[in-house]
Amino acid sequence: MSDFFKNIPAVTYEGPDSTNDYAFRHYNPDEMVGGKRLEDHLRFAVAWWHSFAWPGGDPFGGQTFDRPWFGDTMDLARLKADVAFELFAILGQPFFCFHDFDIRPEGADFAESTRNLEEIVDYIGGKMEGAKTKLLWGTANLFTHRRFMSGAATNPDPDVFAYSAATVKTCMDATLKLGGENYVLWGGREGYETLLNTDLKRERDQAGRFLQMVVDYKHKIGFTGTILVEPKPQEPSKHQYDYDVATVYGFLKDYGLENEVKMNIEQGHAILAGHSFEHELALAASLGILGSIDMNRNDYQSGWDTDQFPNSVPEVALAYYEVLKAGGFTTGGTNFDAKIRRQSLDPADLVLAHVGAMDVCARGLKAAAAMLEDGALEAARAERYSGWDSAGGKALLTSATLDDCFDRVIQDPINPEPRSGQQERLENLVNRYV
Repeated sequence: MSDFFKNIPAVTYEGPDSTNDYAFRHYNPDEMVGGKRLEDHLRFAVAWWHSFAWPGGDPFGGQTFDRPWFGDTMDLARLKADVAFELFAILGQPFFCFHDFDIRPEGADFAESTRNLEEIVDYIGGKMEGAKTKLLWGTANLFTHRRFMSGAATNPDPDVFAYSAATVKTCMDATLKLGGENYVLWGGREGYETLLNTDLKRERDQAGRFLQMVVDYKHKIGFTGTILVEPKPQEPSKHQYDYDVATVYGFLKDYGLENEVKMNIEQGHAILAGHSFEHELALAASLGILGSIDMNRNDYQSGWDTDQFPNSVPEVALAYYEVLKAGGFTTGGTNFDAKIRRQSLDPADLVLAHVGAMDVCARGLKAAAAMLEDGALEAARAERYSGWDSAGGKALLTSATLDDCFDRVIQDPINPEPRSGQQERLENLVNRYV
């Protein structure tokens, strides 16, 4: 045990009238929503990297946090794990997520880094035996170290490709050992800074082969979880190959992986790609590749990926509406890939950031569930497309030719008039719930 969260109580549900900072007002894990416990709907996870490994820096300033576990020793890695599980217990958190780089110190070589990883995985496994918290997903950090400055799978140096593949193997082994329900690949540096030194086709083929190797290894070791790819359009690279859901789906189709891999979609990355979060979720669901989400938000004035905790119930409600409409999470969940602000120095700030975000998500999901149960939004959508359910509409998508369309327009005759999309009416409808 550490004393980092000294005097901070366990957070419990007290209801919307509570004035206690350390209480949930809307997140009651046992509340039944649509026949399912709220905790089982949301499947919250704490991100090890932002919560325990991030030093509080940004592109224009260095470390602001002074944490007692910061350092490159195994003793400090164990202390970090102790503090992590204390936070999980305070929040009643069902899941966590990690990169290898978050939980173990970098060794002098690959063999030492692997030994460090295996040792800390055993330590974390021991702590999990006495806790309710499980592993939502594991992943490999293939972007922080200078060896990855030109990418990992897409690196022009085949030795870096091999080193990266070996690292992913160790992280998949660790995820399997800890009972992880998913494994995520995020190409933080899989892109280019200038086309002047970049072979796009070669690098894309390398990325395809890398992911095929990951899927093959999943089946070899008997990992029954889901392989997830997390899209991001740019930053730090000028362009990244996993730009958005549509781009990744085309990539998966090209390399025969569309039935093997799903998406881990982040709100902040969707915004950077010029989309809304709900757009990316809806598209992934329509393609059958919606797996899990990273819940956060960007500062819309900053123009970069600020990874803040969510605080907008309307935005969150529209996101969970798409998740629920798709059937809800199976192996996936809601990972808080979010950072407290670099001026938020106190241990309480880390706790309260999660408390507020969990309440926002609970309110958003309950609003989304109410919208789905009411059915008015889906009824309006179905009515708008109802013409396609007629015999003539179905024929257009199956047997009709251009000549058939011409004959119909002439013989009926057809002279269609535009119909209102009723956007404002539907926005008003949503606002009844949020």
